[in-house]
Amino acid sequence: MDNGAKAKKEVSYQASIAVGSTVCKDIKLQGTVSIGTLTIIHPKASILAENGPIVIGDGNIIEEQSVIANKLPADANGEPQTLFVGNNNMFEVGCVCEAKSVGDNNVLEAKSYVGPEVEISNGCFIGAACRLTLPEKLPENLSVCGSNHLRKIMSDRPAPQTSQKDHLAKVLPNYHHLKKPRQLTGS
Repeated sequence: MDNGAKAKKEVSYQASIAVGSTVCKDIKLQGTVSIGTLTIIHPKASILAENGPIVIGDGNIIEEQSVIANKLPADANGEPQTLFVGNNNMFEVGCVCEAKSVGDNNVLEAKSYVGPEVEISNGCFIGAACRLTLPEKLPENLSVCGSNHLRKIMSDRPAPQTSQKDHLAKVLPNYHHLKKPRQLTGS
């Protein structure tokens, strides 16, 4: 290190982005990441494959300042585990998802936090600023909301964000530079 300057830690990534996805350039990628078709990733989002790969399915929306991080421990053989994120999930502004796995059709509202010992099944709704940190597998269609983290099984899954995805796919390219769908490697 010259003149007492701190060495910058280079963060490298290898990303596969499917055709039809809208991924802004101004995101933070780390590790091995695969992004499915029709997924929208806003600027300032972070996808951090710290302890193993992250596979993001189709039709997800990942908003500004959202973080999806793989903090899973190695398996019994010492191999890294993959964090799988299903299809049609909504990660709202500033949420942090370090879950073991994420199923389909879930909503993580703004500033919510899901810790590394939680498995999210399908159709779950995690309310704004709710924190789930204890080891558990959420049952399907579970709603967690409010300052007391009230829980209720919903009769239906959260509504799909189809019109929002269509709108964002048209608008984001007008205001942000996008990563091209393909294999990317960088630092």
